[in-house]
Amino acid sequence: MAGSTEALELARRIEASDVGAETLERLEAVFDAMAIAYTSAQPNELAVHVRKHLRYVGRLMDARQTLNEHRRLLVVGGWLSLLAATVHIDLRKSSPAAAWLRTADRLAAEAKHPEIRAWCLETAAWDELTNGRYEAAIALSKRAQAIAPKGSSALIQATAQEGRAWARMHRQAEALEAVERVNALVPRLDARESPEHHYRYDPDKALAYTATTLAWAGDLAAEEYARTVVQRLEASDETRPRRIAAARLDLGLALATAGKPDEAAAVAIAAIASGRVVPSNFWRANEVVRAVTRAGIREASDLREAYRNLIHPGPEGTS
Repeated sequence: MAGSTEALELARRIEASDVGAETLERLEAVFDAMAIAYTSAQPNELAVHVRKHLRYVGRLMDARQTLNEHRRLLVVGGWLSLLAATVHIDLRKSSPAAAWLRTADRLAAEAKHPEIRAWCLETAAWDELTNGRYEAAIALSKRAQAIAPKGSSALIQATAQEGRAWARMHRQAEALEAVERVNALVPRLDARESPEHHYRYDPDKALAYTATTLAWAGDLAAEEYARTVVQRLEASDETRPRRIAAARLDLGLALATAGKPDEAAAVAIAAIASGRVVPSNFWRANEVVRAVTRAGIREASDLREAYRNLIHPGPEGTS
């Protein structure tokens, strides 16, 4: 991604218009690359690249362009703004996250792009969920489902988000019903390239969200699902460090619920030690810490120390 804005500017200068098809195609490709990198990049580093390209989109907004070029520019600007909001949520920077979400929704509304608008609502729902406002998360998830295009990744993700919020409220029946809806939607999803793309759902994500929902709901079936998710991610040829860390935290919580606190502690320590637990997921690690601590085992002190280093890293600590 380094130097990509310079290449975009050169491409723009040789187009017939001030924007041009090649410039837009490159911008769209850069967005896709960053949405794929989201699963492995550190959010603070990715945020720098996203903001740089958003500044470039901003400069192009006033340039000479056709109506079709203008709409494409609005759409790619909407996607980039949505990604900016997502990484700022990961960093627990609520003010810029909210600002970028508003921008993404405004651009999507002008471009008449319902999928981006649905993703904005789903992303806001995730933010509410991580802040413990579960009813608000459910309401936003349902609004996202109402406007998401039929068969879209946004529809599936918003349904999964609703299920996770129900799970946090310990409403197991509603949570499981949402899981069933996700599992019914996934087979209808069009085949997609680049499943690591953050805004493209893939069947493996359905399994991961099932594991998460069951773990948060306290369902003993979560352990088997969570083990399968971790095994698949670790065996994959793709590098998925953030998804592996989150899956290990789900497994840790499931193991603690199943009365296996020693293994839960080991799995959670491995997740924390990976350096891939982002600030928006610190609370998930804390769930395992609390469950293991309640069990009164010796390993709990090691887990608490790892968690303290996670949330208050020193010069040599986890970042």
